[in-house]
Amino acid sequence: MPQLQFKGKQFVQNYHFTVPYRVLKPVPSKSFPKGRASLDDNLIIHGDNLAALKALLPKYAGQIKCIYIDPPYNTGNEHWIYSDNVNSPMMKEWLGKEVGRDDLARHDKWLCMMMPRLKLLRELLRDDGVIFVSIDDNEAHHLKMLMDEIFGEENFITKFVWEKTQHFGRQSKNYYSNCEYILAYAKELYAKELKELLVEKIKTEFEDAPLYNASNKENKLVFPAGTVIFNLKDGIYSKTSDKKYKLLDKVIVENGTNKNDLILSFRSRWSQKTINKEIEKGAKFWIKSENFAIRVIYGSDKSFKDSPKQIIFTNKNNPFVARDRFDNYVGTTEEGTSELEEIFGIKGIFDYPKPSSLIKYLLSLYFNEKEEKHDNDFIVLDSFAGTGTTGHAVLALNKEDGGNRKFILVEMEDYADRITAERMRRVIKGVPTAKDENLKNGLGGSFTFVELGEAIDNEGILSGKRLPSFIDMARYVFYTATGKNINEKKIKESTGFIGETEEYEVYLLYKPDLEWLKTTALDLEKAKKIAGKKGGKKKLVFAPAKYLDEEALKELNIEFAQLPFGIYRR
Repeated sequence: MPQLQFKGKQFVQNYHFTVPYRVLKPVPSKSFPKGRASLDDNLIIHGDNLAALKALLPKYAGQIKCIYIDPPYNTGNEHWIYSDNVNSPMMKEWLGKEVGRDDLARHDKWLCMMMPRLKLLRELLRDDGVIFVSIDDNEAHHLKMLMDEIFGEENFITKFVWEKTQHFGRQSKNYYSNCEYILAYAKELYAKELKELLVEKIKTEFEDAPLYNASNKENKLVFPAGTVIFNLKDGIYSKTSDKKYKLLDKVIVENGTNKNDLILSFRSRWSQKTINKEIEKGAKFWIKSENFAIRVIYGSDKSFKDSPKQIIFTNKNNPFVARDRFDNYVGTTEEGTSELEEIFGIKGIFDYPKPSSLIKYLLSLYFNEKEEKHDNDFIVLDSFAGTGTTGHAVLALNKEDGGNRKFILVEMEDYADRITAERMRRVIKGVPTAKDENLKNGLGGSFTFVELGEAIDNEGILSGKRLPSFIDMARYVFYTATGKNINEKKIKESTGFIGETEEYEVYLLYKPDLEWLKTTALDLEKAKKIAGKKGGKKKLVFAPAKYLDEEALKELNIEFAQLPFGIYRR
């Protein structure tokens, strides 16, 4: 596979390994409600996103199902600064300098910034996870090649086209650009575990799709009882006043027609918003296609008991299929701006914010085929959080469908509290002037505000100057030694047990006390207690020292790893 080459690549392609683990420190006074301090909560993390992503690994590696990021587009007018302290004279020369349009290395700097972050984001994804990245023409071509390299081109899903604005402003070029892109990649698109990633690129026009072949008995489309089909004539949606549609108990489509001779081909020129309005009035729709069927979602409103409230294109292999070009219904930057103004009551808070409806749409692409409902219990990560649109979208979806999605937002700028977190506080409590009833009454929920603490490293541990808590050390040791994220519910500090893998039961003898560490070792008494615990797996024990030889340890089925050096040797 062709790979993208850029200045500085050799210094950053493994840089994420050298980034130290940092402690995640809850700030109860900035959390909501005040006093919350749980890393199992929704999280808003203030700090450099590369350090924050590394700090999340011990607890959340392989646990994030959906990532959405909106990184700098590198337009030359964003005033972003290269901040990664890579050990290279050339890279240090870049450090702390604003990347402007006249910077001849601005594309190289942008790729050097993105590469280690994308690598850590991939580690955080579940096997059935997906990542969405917003971008525009300045770096779209570079981003595609970089993500092909990191995620694998076989895991590329699609490049969504988003119409970001409907207003024509003054342009310095001889054309008007009103579109941006969202690149979508899976962690493992063809993995057996991938049962709920149900997004697929399809043609934006359906009129050329082949019809069903009546001679093939298996090639028939059968609808369940209660399915409604609307008459589509002359390639145009019929009006709701047209009386030619009726409820059918069962429809079998052959050669583009069914037993009632309804025409099944059309060319859609309506936005989803318009379609939704027509559905609420009672309209029913169908299209022709060899590959796609329809799933009818009925509303709970009694007045629409027999009318579908939502239409989802489906096929037998992928029950939820999204177009690769969004319609207007996913919102615009103008809507994002109005949303912020409504929440904060003032203008000029942020330039070109994404609307929460856009993120809600992306999150709604998850569908649980087995239970025939949208998956609404997963973690969403946004490491370029900005104003907190992703968190807002998660809370709004939970309010609508009773879901249990969680968000993790990372923002490095100083407005992480006064804008990102403040937006979450307001939408949780409710915005009295909001037009949306849910937002007006409050979306509900909570979050823990987090700062990045000290690095966990050998020097800090050996000197006693930076000794993490037992739980922080347990997360760090378990993930670094095993590559697995820790299940904190199974930790027993009294016995030192911190988790297990297929091969080992892992123990940690540690206290954040330098004198205790100097005088504590794995002796025969402690070793026998550990050897007598649990099952027959080998015991991996981390401790400051040991008073047993290798033969004694072997008899007890124990493998010793000395703190702190043994962590990395594992």
